[in-house]
Amino acid sequence: MKVLVVDDDAINRLILKKIFEKENDTVLTANDGEEALEILINEPDFHVVITDIMMPKMDGIQLLAEIKLKDEINKIPIIGFTAGDIEYFKSVSLVSFDRLLSKPMDFYELYGIAKAFGMRDLGLN
Repeated sequence: MKVLVVDDDAINRLILKKIFEKENDTVLTANDGEEALEILINEPDFHVVITDIMMPKMDGIQLLAEIKLKDEINKIPIIGFTAGDIEYFKSVSLVSFDRLLSKPMDFYELYGIAKAFGMRDLGLN
């Protein structure tokens, strides 16, 4: 499975990268939505995107909207996470995340959720 992890927090990126790599998944990381979108345009074969919502430059809600506008990547499942108010972010987002989680989060629970979406995308579920 190929995963893109987007977070301005280097520790979160590292933890998630290690968890997925331990299970032999391919993981790329981005510091913000702009960097993530560039990666996705160049490599549209991801099975799941995991993104923080509150980030500099382009936040997770803007990233979600940009992804859903592009035919070549708009089917990729997107899991969002935030330390903010989940209900607020649901109300201001024009499109919905496939799953939205609150921080602090259990990284292994997030892994399980992402794996389920990724396997579905691969047609293995």
